[in-house]
Amino acid sequence: MAKFTRREFTKRLAMLGGLAPFGFRPPLAAQTGKVAFVDVAVAAGIRFQHDNAATAQKYLIETMGAGCGWIDYDQNGRFDLYLVNGAATKTYTPGKPLRSALYRNNGDGTFTDVTAQAGVGAEGLFGMGVAVGDYDNDGFPDLLVLGYGRCILYHNNGDGTFTDVSKKAGVENLGRWASSAAWFDYNNDGHLDLVIANYVDWTPETNHYCGDKGPGMRSYCHPDVYLGQAPTLYRNNGDGTFTDVSKDSGVGAKPGNGLGVVTFDYDNDGWQDIFIANDNMPNFLFHNNRDGTFTETAYLAGVAVSGDGHSEAGMGVDATDTTGSGRMDLIVTHLDQQLARLYRNMGKVGFEDATFLSKLSYATFKLSGFGTCFLDYDNDGWRDLFIANGHVLDNVAKYRPDVTYAEPKLMLRNTGGGVLENVSGRLGQDLTRPRVSRGVAAGDFDNDGDVDLLVSNNGGPPQLLRNDGGNTNNWIEILLIGTKSNRDGVGARVKVVAGNLVQFDQRKGGGSYQSAPDPRLHFGLRRRTKVDTLEIKWPSGTVTTLRELPVNQIIAVEEGTGVVKRPFPRFAGGKSLPHNLLQR
Repeated sequence: MAKFTRREFTKRLAMLGGLAPFGFRPPLAAQTGKVAFVDVAVAAGIRFQHDNAATAQKYLIETMGAGCGWIDYDQNGRFDLYLVNGAATKTYTPGKPLRSALYRNNGDGTFTDVTAQAGVGAEGLFGMGVAVGDYDNDGFPDLLVLGYGRCILYHNNGDGTFTDVSKKAGVENLGRWASSAAWFDYNNDGHLDLVIANYVDWTPETNHYCGDKGPGMRSYCHPDVYLGQAPTLYRNNGDGTFTDVSKDSGVGAKPGNGLGVVTFDYDNDGWQDIFIANDNMPNFLFHNNRDGTFTETAYLAGVAVSGDGHSEAGMGVDATDTTGSGRMDLIVTHLDQQLARLYRNMGKVGFEDATFLSKLSYATFKLSGFGTCFLDYDNDGWRDLFIANGHVLDNVAKYRPDVTYAEPKLMLRNTGGGVLENVSGRLGQDLTRPRVSRGVAAGDFDNDGDVDLLVSNNGGPPQLLRNDGGNTNNWIEILLIGTKSNRDGVGARVKVVAGNLVQFDQRKGGGSYQSAPDPRLHFGLRRRTKVDTLEIKWPSGTVTTLRELPVNQIIAVEEGTGVVKRPFPRFAGGKSLPHNLLQR
């Protein structure tokens, strides 16, 4: 038997996907101590209740929403949250008018409902998703609420209020069922454009009876019963208006059953591409041709269907580097009996279905995944995977007794090189308590250096899962501010080097399912005591390089300038922090 040095052995394991080249990993407890996710929604004063307008008629829109998101609407460094709601239908009249809700972060662990003052209730819209982006580069994030039949764009006035500019801006998306959206700059002109994943051509008049006959057996219809709808691409004209370029760009060339969307640069050419998860049909991957057009290349790239050639119920999506290769991989969630799929980016040859290689596989077999995100929940330097689950059929147990409507969530820890371990049962009861979950938005709402999770639940209250203990390891968070590039820095590629720990990420557009994450990039650093190098490649082509950065801090980096002063206050009277994590 050949003998190898420790370094050679580690490198060979890394080539097999088991470890990364920079070393062995001790067990979870030795790495980070105990981490738990605690649902603090009620204690935080969040009184929201999602109403899905459910009736015996089984309207398809009842089961597909809704999303949630983070938005620092008043730019005080504390992230506020937004929750999307349903509306009255032809068969459902609620006791009082339904509205979506904006909650202001009070900075002490509580939130205040400011929907009425802000003017963002989206009354009358059967809401699905939310997307956040500063489309006019004025320094204040704007709010897009997606829904059945139309969308609402709220312009942030910068004084705590918003104005509905949907019609003026030209982004109403009329007559379509919008599910998820992404703000991104596809032509690198410094202005955020908008891509919308549209679902199926359903109407109350075409609401067929589906399922078996008999008491309690009627079910929500399969999407194949209806025609799909093509995605919409709006180009930002730079004057507060948008032009629908769906057909001219190639993005709207053919219909899909779009549910989740994420924009990222999968081939590292400096231009953002578009991935859309389609429900029960091949996914779309639109490669950016750099001339205002896209080529749909999902089959060629290996992400249209599963590794064994099957179309699946694509719902939630996200992208990150799971192996330390510098390339962005993809996750797509599906219904039970299908498996969530992890597509590993292999460079010029495209993606491979790494669902089994990553050991993700059967952890998701009996679960229906919707919102999903990559995050380093324990700050050990590897991106973990979170999936929020909940079936689409409220009577699924009548058809499959081993499957439930409400389902537990999943946290899969990256043990190194993209190999995932199901640690859900170790992270507290609130994580595994069954819910009918849909949207997920990751974000550090208390600015303490570990990533928390906002989860929207269909027909129920949301969960705010606070991460307790994830900041035992060191970390850094980065808010990007573009100048030549779009102000949000969407499309920027970031490299962080801390000793022999090297990490890559991108400022993506969209992601998850119908939800908007915290825009700051978060990097776990294990026990590293400084960041040796931070390199940012902006969409404009500008490169920012910073050196010798202290850890355990949130910084704002402006294109062409470097670190600029911005407040990111820690909570007053919130959860206690280890001494070494006090704000620098």
